[in-house]
Amino acid sequence: MTRNHIPVLVFYGPTGTGKSALAESFFSVDSPAVYVPDWRGRAEIISADSMQVYRGMDIGTAKPDAASRRSLPHHIIDLVSPDCQFGSGDFVRLADEACADIHARGKFPVIVGGTGFYIKNFLYGLPVTPESDTATRIRITERMRIQGAAALMAELAQVDPVSASRISLNDEYRIIRALEVYENSGRPLSSFALPSCFRKEYRFLVLFLDRPRPILYKRIEQRVARMFLDGLADEVRSLVDAGFTASDPGMRAIGYREFFGPAGEFLTADTGAIANAIVLDSKKYTKRQETFIRSIPGVVRVPAEDNQGIHRLVSDFLGT
Repeated sequence: MTRNHIPVLVFYGPTGTGKSALAESFFSVDSPAVYVPDWRGRAEIISADSMQVYRGMDIGTAKPDAASRRSLPHHIIDLVSPDCQFGSGDFVRLADEACADIHARGKFPVIVGGTGFYIKNFLYGLPVTPESDTATRIRITERMRIQGAAALMAELAQVDPVSASRISLNDEYRIIRALEVYENSGRPLSSFALPSCFRKEYRFLVLFLDRPRPILYKRIEQRVARMFLDGLADEVRSLVDAGFTASDPGMRAIGYREFFGPAGEFLTADTGAIANAIVLDSKKYTKRQETFIRSIPGVVRVPAEDNQGIHRLVSDFLGT
């Protein structure tokens, strides 16, 4: 089985845009028959959400529930424990496998998510960077533990300002990796460029789902309120009770990290303040998501509420 020119549809957009709901309306077998041609049951979803890979993190990541996944199969969900690192390389490898499998069964792979680095690395392929050096990684990780992310980010800004501008202060893994590459190669990570064109084994339609910012912000506020009603605080407490801490990769996600204080202590007293912090962090993240997608040529920007127009674009792309 080759992957030559497998059609891959990508739904990308900021947090709260409605990507998953749109995909379900088109492809879930439980959706009403609204559109012609009828794509229900013809696709499977590949999640490009960096936090939905973690088991036990369901409410805060807006992970589709079991019923939704039965009516519309999802891949790259619930794979690892919150204390495990999962990066772009892992995503690209598993997405390649999923695309080949989905296509071989006569269905369409649909990538849905808002983790820009996952999507960009899948579209272009991973840049060739030096292999990880265990001794260097351990040494920088220990410095991260002692000195903290802010100190190492300041160091990264001196040697690789481009990477420093792209990496969140909460993303300790990528800070460590960027410093490791510089130490081992003498070159900034940003100098190892992605290929200049999309991968030839696929045929892509990348749709950016757009909503006016005031509407998007209101949706985020409603979404966070709903998460707390659904038991987000209890979910985080259960993860803490299971031994996971603020320093674990999964627990650094928006919706989880706000439950911890500056020394890593678990906060429970003021859920209102925690909810407000999640809303604020989510709104900031949407700005980075919107900026990120501008670096990818050929992306089609569409109003998220224009289901009929989006369905028409999808149908044209799939050749029906």
